[in-house]
This record gives sequence, C-alpha cells and structure tokens, in this order.
Amino acid sequence: MGAVFGSSGMSGSHFCTASVVDSARGDLILSAAHCMDSTSDVFVPAYHDGIAPYGVWHLDRIVVDQQWSADSDPDDDVAFGIVAPSDGRTIQSVVGGDELGIDQGTSNPVTIVGYPQTSQAPLTCTNRISSFSSTQLEIGCTGFTGGTSGSPWVAGGIPGTVIGVLGGYETGGDTPDISYSVAFGPSVENLYQEAASDRTD
Repeated sequence: MGAVFGSSGMSGSHFCTASVVDSARGDLILSAAHCMDSTSDVFVPAYHDGIAPYGVWHLDRIVVDQQWSADSDPDDDVAFGIVAPSDGRTIQSVVGGDELGIDQGTSNPVTIVGYPQTSQAPLTCTNRISSFSSTQLEIGCTGFTGGTSGSPWVAGGIPGTVIGVLGGYETGGDTPDISYSVAFGPSVENLYQEAASDRTD
C-alpha cells in the first residue's frame, strides 16, 4: 500500500491511496477511479513521515471502465494504474502485491490501510464487511477521511486478497466512520485483464 501524490511528487501533498496487485508483468496498482485521472501522479509505497522507503514510482497508463469515463457511475469507481519500471525493476518485484479477489462475498473480515491527507503515516482498520447494495460493500472504520479513497480492502492478511477499494457510493462515504467499495465482480475482472494485457513497451 502507499500514498498517491500529484505531479509535484513528495514536495506536494498526498490525496489518495493505492496498492500493488499481483500480475504477470508485476506493474499494476489498484485504486479508486476518482483518484486516478492523470499519469503525472506518482505512487509512493509504504510512505511515512516524508520518507519513500521503496522510491517514487511513475504511471505509464491508467485503465478505467468505459462507464466511469462516460458518467462517473459509482459502481465503476475502480482503476488500475500501469507503473513504469524503475532501475530495471517492476514495482511488484520490489514490494510484492495482493491477489485480486472477485466475487468474494462478505464472509471474511478485511483490513484497510489508507493515508488520510492530514497524516504522514497510514491508518489501519480491521473489521467485518456487509452488503450495502447488490453492487456496493460497506464497512465501519473510524477516521477514514479525505486521502483514504483507493485504500485496499484486504482479506486473509497482508499480503492477501484485495476484494475492494475505498470508493464507490458517495466516493467512499460522507462520514469518516462508514466507508464503501464497489463489490468486485466480472466488470472489475475484465478491467484487470485489460490492464494486465496492456503493453507499454
């Protein structure tokens, strides 16, 4: 997991969260679509207190659902970023990555790690999830304010299986104590396959 900064990098402020997701090429991060709209943004895994222990990583391409591009449908608030290599290494080879979980239901608790804009360290919460609707998941976690959008919902420990990202309904929620995610189904799996098969070289 890590923080997303704008084009000025760490000299600016972080505004969203993302995580590395396992792929054959090892170059994918996952976040909310409303977080990822510019390849000028950078990803800083394990960011804390002004330190980038694994470096600053740049984006080559962002992949979002066509329905998100058309009308910002909250049921499509998921994005994959294709990360450029650094010093000949992929981001996954440096920090590892979570498996992508599709149609996982709500039986397992999840751990969320996110970066509030007002903090220089991540916030972590583990709790059980529930279905908010047929297309959205819900969780109660305290303090997930602006900046935590895109935070992965990880089942089975860390690294584990990411089954959601903070976003979706009300772009993740209108209070800091209740958060939402798109329920990962076939459309997210198709989006992942599109991103995983994209060639940037």
